[in-house]
Amino acid sequence: MKERAAAEIRSAIVRGDLQPGTPIKDVELAERLGLSRTPVREALATLTDEGLVETKPHAYTRVTALEAEPVLDALVVVQTMHSLAVGIAVLRKMPAEDIAAMRAANEAFKKALEANDAVAALAADDEFHAVAVHRCGNFAVAATIDRYTPLVRRAEHSRFSSPQARHSVTQHDQIIEACERGDHEQASLLVDENWGTLKEEL
Repeated sequence: MKERAAAEIRSAIVRGDLQPGTPIKDVELAERLGLSRTPVREALATLTDEGLVETKPHAYTRVTALEAEPVLDALVVVQTMHSLAVGIAVLRKMPAEDIAAMRAANEAFKKALEANDAVAALAADDEFHAVAVHRCGNFAVAATIDRYTPLVRRAEHSRFSSPQARHSVTQHDQIIEACERGDHEQASLLVDENWGTLKEEL
């Protein structure tokens, strides 16, 4: 129940349904989600750790402001970990099914952008990058990405809501080509550049 509550509240924050600075009341959220207050409180604690919610005891619980510095700090870490992951994955010889999975995810990403569906675009982008993260087999890389990605989600949603995001489709194609030919250095560089485009949203 805690995971479900965290996922739904996180999505609402990322989509902008809960705007920066919005007060959060656990009683109201519990009623809206059809849950008791306990899992909602636990979920809010998780989101506080992720940097999406801030709490001052006996004063307020609210959605954090979309401040550039904390998000940029998290983005640098996520960007570096994804670049490292793809480099390791390519050195381990990514099989044909991985390349096919990346192509399928990028096609889904392209269609989502064309439909102006930022939520679906985020999901497809996750699938695309997850292939290399899974193949690299480094639990610390995966855990670090999971820990800091939520803080950059709102920047990603903003990015994928704009026409400029179409350039990411081409970047993904170039990443796939580098992976397919076994060029780990180029793949790492391209992934780094791809994630770096989010800085424009900050």
